[in-house]
Amino acid sequence: MKHFKTISELYKLNGFPQPENPLLSLITCSQLNSCTLAYTEFSSDFYMIALKKMKSGTFLYGKTKYDHDNGSMSFIKPRQLIKLENIELEEEGFIIYIHEDFLLNHALHSEIKKYGYFDYEVNEALHLSPKEEEIIWDLYHKIQTEYNNNQDEYSKDIMMTHIDSILKYAQRFYKRQFLNRDVLSGTITSKFLAILNTYFESGQLKNEGLPSVKYMADQLNTSARYLSDLLKQETGKTALDHIHIFLIEEAKNLLMSSDSTIAETAYQLGFENPPYFTRLFKKEVGLTPMEYKEKFLN
Repeated sequence: MKHFKTISELYKLNGFPQPENPLLSLITCSQLNSCTLAYTEFSSDFYMIALKKMKSGTFLYGKTKYDHDNGSMSFIKPRQLIKLENIELEEEGFIIYIHEDFLLNHALHSEIKKYGYFDYEVNEALHLSPKEEEIIWDLYHKIQTEYNNNQDEYSKDIMMTHIDSILKYAQRFYKRQFLNRDVLSGTITSKFLAILNTYFESGQLKNEGLPSVKYMADQLNTSARYLSDLLKQETGKTALDHIHIFLIEEAKNLLMSSDSTIAETAYQLGFENPPYFTRLFKKEVGLTPMEYKEKFLN
């Protein structure tokens, strides 16, 4: 597996002309060879934003595989493993490479980390409507125009503004994609709660501790970030919120139906730290476990 520290190194080893800017590069993929790389498995120190319509081939990042499908956008962060095999495009696409150093001393350096879709899996790519695709292409062409001009002190800010717009539009379009998948998200919500219930009833909670969001995501074949964003869109609460709510409901039942101490109840629910359990319980219920138990008993 090859790791590229610079965009120039990626271009040189693949026989591409050197980029105009060593920290930012654009590729318009109109033919197969323009988007085919000598290294089919690699990682890098730069962000990648890609729009593609694949006719055939395999594209993989994260843990899942993206096969033939229509136009979609993918967002890849530094040091994420990528695999490409026999890619053939249906229509023109593009790739924007942004080295993380290009973002230094700019607001986007911290802002880009807030876009959760850089942590999604490939099968959670953003699918665009024709109108949305037109908006993204328009922004890409604006970046391309500025990139190919004689770059001056204004060039970086102008290009960064358009990149930021692409990211903001992607965030908006993902919201639309979530809304259009209400049936799926509802199914995931019910499956999520069913998995939690099985985890508790099987004794895993006591033996293995609290289930992590990653564990829940793995059971549902999604990335942890995508699962939380999908649940947040559907229910207003993240995956971790749902785990906590489920545990608090179980805690209420245990507090009312047994003589266990607060610490014993916490351990039964998989909490290794009883004070943390008490803080979480009070946050969700408004009372400490002891106050809740005393109120029930009285």
